[in-house]
Amino acid sequence: MTELTTDSRPIERSGTFDLGGRRVHRLGFGAMRLTGPGIWGEPADRDECVRVVRRAVELGVDLIDTADSYGPEVSEDIIREALHPYPDGLVIATKAGLTRSGPDIWAPVGRPEYLRQECEMSLRRLGLERIDLFQLHRIDPKVPAAEQFGLLADLVSEGKVGSVGLSEVSVDDLEAARKVVPVVSVQNLYNLTNRSSEAVLDHCTAEGIGFIPWFPIASGQLAQPGGVVHDVATTVGATPAQVALAWLLHRSPVVLPIPGTSSVAHVEENCASATVTLTDDQFEELSRG
Repeated sequence: MTELTTDSRPIERSGTFDLGGRRVHRLGFGAMRLTGPGIWGEPADRDECVRVVRRAVELGVDLIDTADSYGPEVSEDIIREALHPYPDGLVIATKAGLTRSGPDIWAPVGRPEYLRQECEMSLRRLGLERIDLFQLHRIDPKVPAAEQFGLLADLVSEGKVGSVGLSEVSVDDLEAARKVVPVVSVQNLYNLTNRSSEAVLDHCTAEGIGFIPWFPIASGQLAQPGGVVHDVATTVGATPAQVALAWLLHRSPVVLPIPGTSSVAHVEENCASATVTLTDDQFEELSRG
């Protein structure tokens, strides 16, 4: 864990993790919400979204997660507009493997030629010579998994990609991929109220693989008055969302939450969760729900 620092950069209190040879702070920023409704098209206030990304970095964020399918293309475009030329130490992770035909519609395509094309397009949109972390957004069941993993290995050997990650996979999927290409991260749905990926997280913890929980702030009924999240939040002087993120940071040293928003006020609130400290008893209470 890092030493405590000033609250002008609260992210630095989240600790650090070695992600494919790049040391990042454990609390990052997810850029999915920098889009219109249904993760489709332009956001209602593009200028505010640019400010959100810049503010996240000001607060210490050095891991930004996006995907070619967010918009599609919109999220990557906004990141470049906000930050290029990128500050030293910033890690931008993107994904390919899901196609879009409308709001809230997602379809996996894992043909190697398509994944290669999307990598090239993300490099161009983001203004990068190499993508630090390139993630397979979904394993396409219609394409042999080994072919998809093999293409990721090719991109690494060609220098277009620094490290490889996977999204929404099982332990078996992860281990099958690792026989073909080194995998430094897994991005699965995981939060206080949905722990269906518990086995994957435990495996990542044992193997030292980064675990990036998407939809990390969900706290549902637990955040209502009288619920455990509300009670702990009141005790520690934080918001329920901050407690949900603090719980994730406490859960395992490999967890890298990436809360997202299109509001500067909310990105400030999310980043401040790095300063929230839970006792072991509070963590266990939250875990029991």
